[in-house]
Amino acid sequence: MYFNSKGDEEVTYDAIVVGSGISGGWAAKELAEKGLKTIVLERGRKVEHIVDYTTASMEKWDFKGNTERPTQEQLKDYEVQARSGYTVNQGHSHWFVKDTEHPFVEVKPFNWMRGYHLGGRSITWGRQSYRLSEMDFEANAKDGTAVDWPIRYADMKPWYDYVETHIGVSGQNEGLAQLPDGKYLPPMEMNCVEQKFKKGVAGNFGGRMVTMGRTAHLTGQLSHNKTSKRGQCQFRNRCMRGCPYGAYFSSLSSTLPVAEQTGNLTIVCNSIVAGVIYDPETNKAKGVRVIDALTKETREVYAKIIFLNASAIATASILLNSKSERFPNGLGNDSGELGHNIMDHHLGVGARGEFEGFQDKYYKGRRPNGVYVPRFRNIDNASMRKDYIRGFGYQGGASREGWYKVVKEMKLGKELMESLQTPGYWTMGIMGFGECLPDHRNKMFLDEDNLDPFGMPMIHIDAEWQENELIMRNDMATSAAEMLEAAGAKNVSTYETINNNDKKNRAMGIGIHEMGTARMGRDPKTSVLNKYNQIHACQNVYITDGAAMTSAGCQNPSLTYMALTARAADHAVSELKKMNL
Repeated sequence: MYFNSKGDEEVTYDAIVVGSGISGGWAAKELAEKGLKTIVLERGRKVEHIVDYTTASMEKWDFKGNTERPTQEQLKDYEVQARSGYTVNQGHSHWFVKDTEHPFVEVKPFNWMRGYHLGGRSITWGRQSYRLSEMDFEANAKDGTAVDWPIRYADMKPWYDYVETHIGVSGQNEGLAQLPDGKYLPPMEMNCVEQKFKKGVAGNFGGRMVTMGRTAHLTGQLSHNKTSKRGQCQFRNRCMRGCPYGAYFSSLSSTLPVAEQTGNLTIVCNSIVAGVIYDPETNKAKGVRVIDALTKETREVYAKIIFLNASAIATASILLNSKSERFPNGLGNDSGELGHNIMDHHLGVGARGEFEGFQDKYYKGRRPNGVYVPRFRNIDNASMRKDYIRGFGYQGGASREGWYKVVKEMKLGKELMESLQTPGYWTMGIMGFGECLPDHRNKMFLDEDNLDPFGMPMIHIDAEWQENELIMRNDMATSAAEMLEAAGAKNVSTYETINNNDKKNRAMGIGIHEMGTARMGRDPKTSVLNKYNQIHACQNVYITDGAAMTSAGCQNPSLTYMALTARAADHAVSELKKMNL
């Protein structure tokens, strides 16, 4: 769909949502269900649920070279994203943009993983769904870091409840202050070695425990399911290819279909939002400037409220490119904090080991989930550290070596057949997910003298792990090993992927949890957004993606984006009815 120029009324809506991913889909659903004529502007191509999951049922031998590994041709186009080791392959590379076609400048190495298509990264996200706790919302204020969150857990709890109930999160309540309980479908099962690990940790470490990962996969029926696109998880573990069963939450299988059923939703793909249009007479935004990704033509779209959900760095770039006499440094940038305080989660450090005594046991299916070890550092007096603040959790799991071990065996005939039929050793690994502190030095900015292929100022990213993160990693490796050893693991070894001599291995972005570029806060002098995710000085613009985060916690953040979005949409509609917007 493309707009003509017959009049403003044809391009005017109640609400504009920029982006169709995890938070954009939620904004569309909430606004449309509440009666607002809503347009979603997605910069990438149209994708249809199931139809466009072209590799969802392919086996390894169906790919070029009988392997899912990336081809050399692919690697040439994905130089940055290939560093992750898991985003680029023949099975799902089509969900990530080519670095060669969408360049940015790495002042310091930064692994920016991007998916430009309808549904965004909701198709490829890791689906781990954890709430931030009261100690997370209080952390900045208590230890004097950055600025205080303008909200607390009590503000978010009903919205976490609301979101979890809709998307369907499987998990188990554990009664931990640092990992609040929620509304869960039945948890997935631990295998025998994971159960042994759980008992070993509980029996040897006071204050530590192991639970099943809380993941947005349906392990039961959703009582509220308003579409026919959601089905139960089949344990295929091919999630990043797109799930034809709709078993995990994505915009395409959940929020966008619900929004469409209202009759209030318009979706326009290949629409790159270049900036927000500010009206100095009303002190409000009146619309957005749009570049057609195919023709490079520009147009304007108007609305009463605007939700920016393009992802943390893209949202900040839209605001920085939205200059006016009132906002010479970018819309809402009175504080000078826009684009700063980039956060991610640091990972790639942990331990692994072998378990004996379970040679008569195996498991069925490919469970798309693992175990979770909640944070146990710096949560009370007994767990306080002197060398770093905040903490980390672990994700991991146990598995048994399978038939592929014969690749390196020199066997033929009967010996080969016996090897194929005999499972190998049980191994288990856990990897840490550590909190990153907000730091003004970690930033992105625009270079107006150099333009990208769409005529937009080139994005520069200048961010790196700072001292607190690097110190924390030593404890993350050591603690992982001691838990595995205490649970009975043999041949335990630690690993650390950050090499101080290789700056590319120190790059942020690998967690794909970029946050903080337009943070919430109490004071307009030090933050971009207020407690309802409105820009302080332009309150009909809401930002509810990762840009809004004031601190990161060590939990996966997507559930918080969704809850913030539902809360902000409720506020926006209420304010519209009161004629305040």
